[in-house]
Amino acid sequence: GTLVALSKPPGLPILGRPGDLSLDALLPALRRRLGLAAELHVVKAPAREYSGLVLLSSCYHTTKKLQQFFTNARRRGQYPATYRAITVGVPAEVEGEICTGLCWQQQGDRAMVVPVSAPGRRSLARKDVKITRTHYQVLSTVGGCALLQLQPRTAFPEQLQVHLTLLLCPALGDHEHSSHVGRVLGVPFFLSPETTPTRTQVLDEELLSRLGLSSRQLHHLPLHIHLQELMLP
Repeated sequence: GTLVALSKPPGLPILGRPGDLSLDALLPALRRRLGLAAELHVVKAPAREYSGLVLLSSCYHTTKKLQQFFTNARRRGQYPATYRAITVGVPAEVEGEICTGLCWQQQGDRAMVVPVSAPGRRSLARKDVKITRTHYQVLSTVGGCALLQLQPRTAFPEQLQVHLTLLLCPALGDHEHSSHVGRVLGVPFFLSPETTPTRTQVLDEELLSRLGLSSRQLHHLPLHIHLQELMLP
């Protein structure tokens, strides 16, 4: 009918400046290739750094109804979107829910998403901080890494990356937040984002060897978070 689904590679933004490569810039060519009379709209898509399912529609009303459905489903405590992630480290519990406040914080010349463990009423009322929740389940483990299923109940930029660092298991290829997980004698612990500079993810020699990468190639490693499934009404 009016719906089109495709799989997006990591690193492709949904919107971009004129002349830049983005999903939005590719829609007219896709419309012509599919022979559609009406223009395509983005119903749901993963963030720039993520890979996975993109849902498009050639009907404006269908787009709005589905977007409202996704919002309402989260409010009802459902999980309309299911992600998969490969993590460096294995969570202590095989299943659980991560719940924390998140906010934007200016650090030098850049803004970062940071966790707020005990947000005050005023910051919540002003919407400076948002309470976020993600349900996770470990699907498999091997060699100190894990394949996780992630189902966010809230929507906030970089929510899944930050939540995984709070599990002390950052996503493979997370060069933004993985530096907030430190290790002493092999035991992981959380480091404050305010005191920890962002850097390319550090992996041990064994994992680098299994990935077939050198330490110099690490900054090319994409973020391994993938939008696997969308629930439709």
